[in-house]
Amino acid sequence: MSDLVAKDLSMVFDVGSGGQVHALKNINFTLKNGELLSVLGPSGCGKTTLLNIIAGFNRPTGGAVYLGDEEIEGPGVNRGMVFQQGALFEWLTVSENISFGLRMKGGTSKGSQKRVDEWLDIVGLSGFGNVPTYQLSGGMQQRIALARCLINDPDLILMDEPLGALDALTREKMQALVLKIWKETGTTIMIITHSVEEALLLGERLFVMAPRPGRIHKEYNLPFAEMGVTQDTRDIKNTPEFIQTREEILTMIWDMEEEIMGQT
Repeated sequence: MSDLVAKDLSMVFDVGSGGQVHALKNINFTLKNGELLSVLGPSGCGKTTLLNIIAGFNRPTGGAVYLGDEEIEGPGVNRGMVFQQGALFEWLTVSENISFGLRMKGGTSKGSQKRVDEWLDIVGLSGFGNVPTYQLSGGMQQRIALARCLINDPDLILMDEPLGALDALTREKMQALVLKIWKETGTTIMIITHSVEEALLLGERLFVMAPRPGRIHKEYNLPFAEMGVTQDTRDIKNTPEFIQTREEILTMIWDMEEEIMGQT
């Protein structure tokens, strides 16, 4: 079991005519094993850049990120990624998509199928294993993406706007599913979202990031994710504490956007 540690993390991108964009500056945090973190902020605050560095897709220009004692220098099997679009092989069946990682690692077909069946049940897709993936709805495909990621037992799950393309009702159901999986598996999860409500509900911890350069502006420790495991998420979103925190963060981000527009 491994903690995620960011130390003085910075990222500078070179742009045309010798210019530079300071996407991140001096990011420091520790995400302990089993914690659920949501990251929120205005456009250009570097939240996706941060996620891509942790995934190993980009190398930082300053500082480092560690998962346990290992510095992250590229993609690895100890991290799983769930994208906004499921990035599935649509011509394969549901079971074939979910078991893809296991097959790449040389898992036995008998053992793999047992685990696939278990995850089909967890994500509510029992009976759909032999269905071609392209026949399923967007919400069902995101369930496949979650199962495909989790079946490989990663130490850390990274989610980049995983529910952003879903309709409102499906999105609420998937939020509840993410909380259920988090609680039952004890997996560390980091989720990027543009939705303040979603960040509040899914973030046991929540970072509000500020742009130019990207940095952690404020951190919240919240009770709503734990509440959402056993309570109706709609009821939670209507509590005075949830509404008050939502409005505080919305005002915070609105003020940042106004400042950005004033600098343009």
